[in-house]
Amino acid sequence: MKIRKYSHLSPEERDKIAMLRAKGISLGDIAAQLRRHKSTLSRELKRNGAPLYDAYSPHPAERRAALRKSQAHQRSRLKDAYIRNYVTQRLKKGWSPEQIAGRLKKDHLNMRISHEAIYQFVYEPELRKQENLVPYLARAHKKRRIKGHRHTHKDSHIPSRVSIHERPQSVNTRSQIGHWEADAVVSRQSRAALNVLVERKSRLTKITKMSQRTAKNTHRAITKALKSLPKRARRTITYDNGSENVEHMRTNKALNTRSFFFEPFHSWEKATVENTAGLIRRVFPKKFNFDHISHRDVKKLENLLNNRPRKCLSFSTPLETFNRCCT
Repeated sequence: MKIRKYSHLSPEERDKIAMLRAKGISLGDIAAQLRRHKSTLSRELKRNGAPLYDAYSPHPAERRAALRKSQAHQRSRLKDAYIRNYVTQRLKKGWSPEQIAGRLKKDHLNMRISHEAIYQFVYEPELRKQENLVPYLARAHKKRRIKGHRHTHKDSHIPSRVSIHERPQSVNTRSQIGHWEADAVVSRQSRAALNVLVERKSRLTKITKMSQRTAKNTHRAITKALKSLPKRARRTITYDNGSENVEHMRTNKALNTRSFFFEPFHSWEKATVENTAGLIRRVFPKKFNFDHISHRDVKKLENLLNNRPRKCLSFSTPLETFNRCCT
């Protein structure tokens, strides 16, 4: 008998095994009919048969096989006890996995580990039962969010979208005033949100409370925040790819600006506005209900940020830098 090249048993084959076995046909004869080796069927019955009785049902067997396959390539991370201890201690000190992996190479020239292995170690289910290290991560998500796996929109949903890569060089070098980055600070506790605008050269910040993060409200917030500024202080606005920014062409018409868009999942491209959002989160942390703050509270925070000395501005404030560039 010619035995075909090995492959996993199919659902149809498992159905046939159960049917022929119920008729009392021997394992050797079943193997011959399926053109499988007898040892393959023997392993199948031991692994995927009913654990308590000498019975075999195709659907439970298929589920057990699928579960075993999904767990086949999972292995415990950071098996070396010293490295596990090294990583655990530094996570508790507030170090990021990247910092730990980079420092380990300096402290021990013969030891290497990737930051990805540390993340897998932290989110390993068995470890979390013993000691949960997830709260020591900067974001501390209960479930790990793998970078690049959330593709909400396959194609661009923003009309006339122009990539950040086509932005003038003067924007990238921060050599002139008037180039803004826009983003929204939101909360799961409220429909209200904050529209945040940051000027790249001076780091001047404009914050506007919106009753809801919609395209219409975003257009109104940006137009109101920038319309009173001199023309040379409003040249371009760079947005993320959220649906609230679909009316950017209408905003351009009102302000005589040009719009550009960050690439999806490239948060490092909007570091200026992301840093400012982090400062705002110190006052209004995540899950804060923005319905409970007034426009006066928002302006108070805006003034606080604009009159805060910045190292990148040689310890001048954003307001001082902006006024100096405008005069």
